[in-house]
Amino acid sequence: MVRLCTKILTETELYEMDMEVRNLVDWVCVSEQMKENNNKIRSLTGEYKQIESECREGIGEKLERMKKLCEERNGLYEKQNELRGQREKLERGFAK
Repeated sequence: MVRLCTKILTETELYEMDMEVRNLVDWVCVSEQMKENNNKIRSLTGEYKQIESECREGIGEKLERMKKLCEERNGLYEKQNELRGQREKLERGFAK
């Protein structure tokens, strides 16, 4: 169909002279572009679905690691505060 439209465009003056032919050729061209876009959309969606589950698994592992890191960090902050308190207590002892 696209070849026919191309032939009409290049070898005749029908496109310029007949509004119905122009509309039909334009419709075929737009429909073909839509078909190509739909094929690309399907392809991208298929690729997305292939990698989606792998990504979700990886994200779960990373979130778990982040949770552990935060727990470790919070524990170190608590220890840091305890040490700070001990140091201040020692410093007060020096001042006496």
